[in-house]
Amino acid sequence: MAKLIDGKAISQAVKEETALQVAALKEKGVQVTLAVIQVGADPASCVYVRNKKKACEAVGIRSLSYELPEETSEDELLALIDELNGREDVHGILVQLPLPKHMNEERVVVHVSPYKDVDCFHPENVGALCIGKPRFVSCTPAGIVELLKRSDIQIDGKECVVVGRSNIVGKPAAQLLLAENGTVTTAHSHTSDLKEVCKRADILVVAVGKEKMITREYVKEGATVIDVGMHRSPSNKLSGDVDFEDVLPVAGAITPVPGGVGPMTIAMLMKNCLHAATLWYERQEGNRL
Repeated sequence: MAKLIDGKAISQAVKEETALQVAALKEKGVQVTLAVIQVGADPASCVYVRNKKKACEAVGIRSLSYELPEETSEDELLALIDELNGREDVHGILVQLPLPKHMNEERVVVHVSPYKDVDCFHPENVGALCIGKPRFVSCTPAGIVELLKRSDIQIDGKECVVVGRSNIVGKPAAQLLLAENGTVTTAHSHTSDLKEVCKRADILVVAVGKEKMITREYVKEGATVIDVGMHRSPSNKLSGDVDFEDVLPVAGAITPVPGGVGPMTIAMLMKNCLHAATLWYERQEGNRL
């Protein structure tokens, strides 16, 4: 029977550590601050934004909330981002996606200062991540690596397969595992014989967006399985991209849904906010931490 990787407990430990550092920075006169912008009232986005506000409160980060109506123009949104980019008391800016269809997400994402891009979506930060010199680290992939490390699961030298190649999870997850000296394969919808590719993995990260797609036929005996998927049934039950019950007897370790990767994403966002404020403080003349 697989070991359950407890994302709730690990994320709580990360947040407690972050809270201590936030308090230490506050003693130096810096109140770590995150500005969250939401356009429209997408139900899932409302839940995510609410959870981010709770996390900020828990670790001592000040959060500023900008809830804009659906009909807000792109130019109005960009003007708000410009204002926040220029504010020295705002260290991180998060624009909740998805945006309404009349807005160009790519243009909006690029408009956020790379020094305040705590989601790590800006091309400058993505490029820095790719060459191994990250300013920020994508929250969900960073959470995956943190889960593995704090569960004493070795990445160095291991065969790692990432199923999914999105810019938000798949690609940065592969980069981070590579940086930890994993041997990484990125698999996707065009991969030939996906089952055989997955069965090579000592660490299998699944971020494909298809409910319960990965069954035991995809999993090597004793492998660690990280499920990034999140799907809600009509009866409000959550499940992932992995068929948890089917894979449980085969895997060596596995993340549940909920309670696995999800809590880590927000915990790592808090760490990125702290890091943004620390970078700002260190850029001020003569300051060193």
